[in-house]
Amino acid sequence: MHRDLSQLKVIAFTHKTLPLELVGKFHIEPGAQKARLHALKEKLKLDELMYISTCNRVEFIGVTGSSHFNPSEIVDALEINLSDTDRSKCSSNAESHQAEEAVKHLFKVSSSLDSMVIGEREIITQVRKSYEECCAMGLTGDALRLVIRKTIETAKTIFTETDVFKKPVSVVSLAFHRLRDLNVPADSRILMIGAGKTNRAMTRFLSKHGYENIVIFNRSLENGKKLAEEVGARAEELKSLSGYKGGFDVMITCTSASEPIITQPIFNELAHGDENRKVVIDLAIPGDLDEAILQNPETNIRYIDIEELKITADKNLAERSREIEKCEEIIDMKLLEFHDIYKQREIELAMRDIPLQVKQIKEMALNEIYAKDLESMNAESREVLDRVVNYLEKKYISVPMKMAREVMLSQSKK
Repeated sequence: MHRDLSQLKVIAFTHKTLPLELVGKFHIEPGAQKARLHALKEKLKLDELMYISTCNRVEFIGVTGSSHFNPSEIVDALEINLSDTDRSKCSSNAESHQAEEAVKHLFKVSSSLDSMVIGEREIITQVRKSYEECCAMGLTGDALRLVIRKTIETAKTIFTETDVFKKPVSVVSLAFHRLRDLNVPADSRILMIGAGKTNRAMTRFLSKHGYENIVIFNRSLENGKKLAEEVGARAEELKSLSGYKGGFDVMITCTSASEPIITQPIFNELAHGDENRKVVIDLAIPGDLDEAILQNPETNIRYIDIEELKITADKNLAERSREIEKCEEIIDMKLLEFHDIYKQREIELAMRDIPLQVKQIKEMALNEIYAKDLESMNAESREVLDRVVNYLEKKYISVPMKMAREVMLSQSKK
């Protein structure tokens, strides 16, 4: 059943209002998404559901008339382990959007205007992929199909018609530029922990700029080898990390682990007695590096995490602010277009039974009510009558649709 736009709701846990470690609590492992999201949809009585998870946000988009779709009940339904303090923080600081404001929010997210780093082109791919995966899992329906189609269209328009994406700076490129600022030599020994999307992009970035001494550790050795072959690196299983004796100068880590995977003992083993300063870039949420390492005064590292990169991101936002107004104008225009499209779709669905009803009336008239009168007609007259009836049938269907559209458009212009 098609739903009124007021039933479109978004609950967003983002870097803007919550610490990244709390945002990370809402990340669902890919292998568990189907079961957990279907359970969430059922428990909260949702008609449709979409889930987006990036390095700095987790969003749940629902179509529902239920009042159960809120941060606290999402925590309960997903059985997320939070302290009372953190639960209260998530409940009070999560973003909530409904109806047209929810659509506008999704437009801004997909256009990277709501990102930690304005101009991250990968967000549009992430939104599209999230929708496709949720659709394949049987979670979405007609309402979200319309919303996401217009969302992607809006992002593409902003990408092509504004300068907000000139000199785009993603989390990956920010991290790489930080390495360059630290004058890290091209022959540095680099350990890449994880071979997911972020680290794949980072590894390609490093390879492109002449960094070749890279060892990739990944839970799936097969996936690690694929990336290693692409950039001329070496791959090892993640479980063998603690026994690695090759030393390192730079560690770049980004896994989906819920607990730190680089503990003090593992870090000491990897350093292998080398007391030279190490650079650690931790792009995971929650972080992969144990806090104890950072608090240890004997640990000689330069630690870079997403929170630090956000400082640079804020500067980028200021530099690109002149284009934001233009982007907002495009979003407002696309929102008006979407409103008309959505209303038209509501009319189409409300009237989709008309053709069947008209056909049934026609069949009853020809085969029952006027059956005897038609028996006396010759073949030529009957053929003419059939053409007239069929013409009237089509017009009876199309005229109300046309009138409804005209009414809708006239109201939208007021």
